[in-house]
Amino acid sequence: MRTMTRNDLMLLLGFAAVVLAMPIWLQPFGAAYPDLLQRFMIFGIFAVGFNILFGLTGYLSFGHAAFFGVGSYAAVWSFKLLSLDAIPAMIFAIVVSGVFALIIGYLSLRRSGIYFSILTLAFAQMSYNLAYSVLTPITNGETGLQLTINDPRYLDRVFGDAMPGQPVPTLLGQSLGGFAGFYFCAAFLIFTFFIAQRITGSPFGMMLKGIKSNQTRMNYTGVNTRPYTLAAFVISGMYAGLAGALLAVTDPLAGAERMQWTASGEVVLMTILGGAGTLVGPVLGAWIIKYFENIFSALNDSILARFWSFLPDGLDHTAVVVSGKFVGEGWFLTLGLVFVLIVVFLPGGVMEGVRRITTLVSPKSKPPASPESTSPQPQPAE
Repeated sequence: MRTMTRNDLMLLLGFAAVVLAMPIWLQPFGAAYPDLLQRFMIFGIFAVGFNILFGLTGYLSFGHAAFFGVGSYAAVWSFKLLSLDAIPAMIFAIVVSGVFALIIGYLSLRRSGIYFSILTLAFAQMSYNLAYSVLTPITNGETGLQLTINDPRYLDRVFGDAMPGQPVPTLLGQSLGGFAGFYFCAAFLIFTFFIAQRITGSPFGMMLKGIKSNQTRMNYTGVNTRPYTLAAFVISGMYAGLAGALLAVTDPLAGAERMQWTASGEVVLMTILGGAGTLVGPVLGAWIIKYFENIFSALNDSILARFWSFLPDGLDHTAVVVSGKFVGEGWFLTLGLVFVLIVVFLPGGVMEGVRRITTLVSPKSKPPASPESTSPQPQPAE
């Protein structure tokens, strides 16, 4: 693996600074409360992991919510059986989701293209139905898996008295509620971003990009590409499991709805919206979608009426009626409109727009002088 360049280090430090300062710079946007900030971090991890598979290899999975849900279930079972500490739950969730991704990937990667996508979707729906109805002793069905006072938590009882009252996840005995939970999730997002950065610039990442460019040609040259795609699939699944476990830490509940096909489609939208194949793009896409979901969906007619109150009588009511179609329960219309505009005008996602703006504002270098202009001109004869 190549050494980290100065540009890589600057990108990592800049990303970390933006993430850690989110409670400050998101305050004017009304998104600086802990629950939403935690979801920004969690779904950012989910999107970064999905981008390792889709953005680097070009394999489009419609079933990554299965690993997200498995990670949540594994983390909650760790809280119930072992300890309320978050670290064992994280490790257990990553291992379980990695093994599950290895099995699903080994079967799904026998096909490519749309057939691979359909296979992953089928496995995800099978997992959802198993969790919802068949494996109810493990998943608790539609009610969801929750923590109870009577859970055994063997490690906690061996090393000390069990926590009195309603059990909540902790880190070395410290509560992970509020902004403590946000910074806990933020540390994982920065670390996983660093791992994705190293993978992208490594020889392994170059092989994944070659597979996306032309897998058939690589196979003809004698390279067995399947171990590389399987490794990318497993790594991506482990990222999804980690994200699911973090969601269980901040909200100690695991339900089958986290494995639905809509959750898989959501991470696809996040990656495409931000910019597939880029490092920062999927994270931006996750933040944009979660912002729309939590902020725009909370707007109602009374809030809109106060916002449009500066308009003349009659016109303000019309503005409330029209804008009300795009917020509240209709926030999907706003998200769909944004997605259409991005795809039509910025096919490379938000990051393509950032590159265009950077190109416009950066000073253009002067073109090199041609040999004719630099050669001495012949002098007229006297």
